[in-house]
Amino acid sequence: MDRAQKQELVKDLNGVFGSAEVVVVAHYSGLSVADMTDLRVKMRETGASFKVTKNRLTKLALKGTDKEPLSDLFEGPTAIGFSDDPVAAPKALVNFAKGNENLVILGGMMGELVLDEAAVKGLASLPSLDELRARIAAMLNTPATRIASVLQAPAGQVARVLGAYGAKDAA
Repeated sequence: MDRAQKQELVKDLNGVFGSAEVVVVAHYSGLSVADMTDLRVKMRETGASFKVTKNRLTKLALKGTDKEPLSDLFEGPTAIGFSDDPVAAPKALVNFAKGNENLVILGGMMGELVLDEAAVKGLASLPSLDELRARIAAMLNTPATRIASVLQAPAGQVARVLGAYGAKDAA
């Protein structure tokens, strides 16, 4: 990697750290290429990204961003997971780490809040942004369905009463 490529990588990582809602740092030592590919696919499915980084360049990219406290975590074979949804990257990484002990979550940041491993796992247990939106939509939709059923019930009862009187008169 020549100097221009390194500068471009630092610039790209700086953009990631500046724009991502959540960044999770993990050690990936011992993961096979197939495991890494599987992890990247799972991350992409949730709207997150996973990137293996060079520690020295990553520390340079962190300077001047609100994610600068993460610098201490970049020792050894590290990678970052990041997303705009605060739950997507932690959830995908924690779920993958449950089935593969070679992925070790070190910590991360959400906004300006520094997260340790337990906090990342706690964040992963929360419902995703899409799940929350679906719940809110269902809650907003429920009263409308109830109102419709309440309004239809009296009309149905009146029709049944009239039908019963009609059947009684015909008999």
